[in-house]
Amino acid sequence: MSNDTYTPALRYDALTPLYDTVIRTLTREEVWRAALIEQLDPKPGDRVLDVGCGTGTLALALKRREPDADIIGIDPDASVLARARLKAHAAGQTINFLDGFLGTTPLPPGWRPNKIVSSLMFHQTPLETKSAILCTMRGLIPDAGEIHVADYGFQETALMRTLFRLTVQSLDGVSDTQPNADGVLPQLMREAGLTVDTTRVIPTLTGSISIFRAVVDRKSMTP
Repeated sequence: MSNDTYTPALRYDALTPLYDTVIRTLTREEVWRAALIEQLDPKPGDRVLDVGCGTGTLALALKRREPDADIIGIDPDASVLARARLKAHAAGQTINFLDGFLGTTPLPPGWRPNKIVSSLMFHQTPLETKSAILCTMRGLIPDAGEIHVADYGFQETALMRTLFRLTVQSLDGVSDTQPNADGVLPQLMREAGLTVDTTRVIPTLTGSISIFRAVVDRKSMTP
């Protein structure tokens, strides 16, 4: 995240306490989150950076899946990070949560992720910020690294477009969310020097959520 503004989890700070319940109830969270974790497949020694980690649900699930993975979450919203830290403490898990924007907030000295993950963050950012975040992600991972994203992608059917418009866009607005609905994320990933696959599309009451897996495009690597 390359600027000093952000959209709160449910657009308004006053709605942040409802975030986990809304996501769990309306987005089939148990389905897409399980698929995202299975795809990322954390291993002992992995360094996983969760960008836009929110209330820490994904970071905590990854840590439970593989306790010997080193998980760091980053988010500019102090209120959701406070909830994330409370969750981790209650679960007895050690997760480093950083308050700030990707690209401007320093990671721990010598720490470099080999896997980066993001969920339900890109649709809330302006088009140029989506691109900047992906370029920063590409610069952080090694050539053998991986980027995994779950977010609203191309809304293929009339039903999904309608649901997306009535829920996500009514809350988060149209300007930032419409590029996602038009299918821009894979294009931006390729422009950032990544090879991307859409591995799953999950219909929900808020529109369809797509899961992407991206790796460094070998053709973009410096000889």
